[in-house]
Amino acid sequence: MINNVVETWHGIISGANPEALNDLLADDVVFYSPVVFTPQHGKPVTAMYLLAAFATLAGPDSGFHYVKEVLAGNQAVLEFESTVDGKYINGVDIITCDDAGKIVEFKVMIRPLQAINAIHEKMRAALAQAQG
Repeated sequence: MINNVVETWHGIISGANPEALNDLLADDVVFYSPVVFTPQHGKPVTAMYLLAAFATLAGPDSGFHYVKEVLAGNQAVLEFESTVDGKYINGVDIITCDDAGKIVEFKVMIRPLQAINAIHEKMRAALAQAQG
């Protein structure tokens, strides 16, 4: 099941199938952000955070790409690299899906500290824009 989820995720992140995000997320999905202290609950807020992350991490000049993938059972760990404002970003997406192939948990971890600071600023702006 996780293989199909990751394949769909790659289509979303590459821009080939962004509308699939809503179908991929479970209604009660929980999102763990590297820049927000508390978990974010539910499909609408998770989609908002993920779309802001796409805009921040996977922009046209970012060089965003996945470098490693570990898939087992209903979980995947996807390591990525990117560049934001000239700062190297290294992180992982930890994805858990249910038996229906919906993402029920999405956790993002980022390093180094300069990367987290850069992402925090960009994400704040992207989320403010998304919220109107």
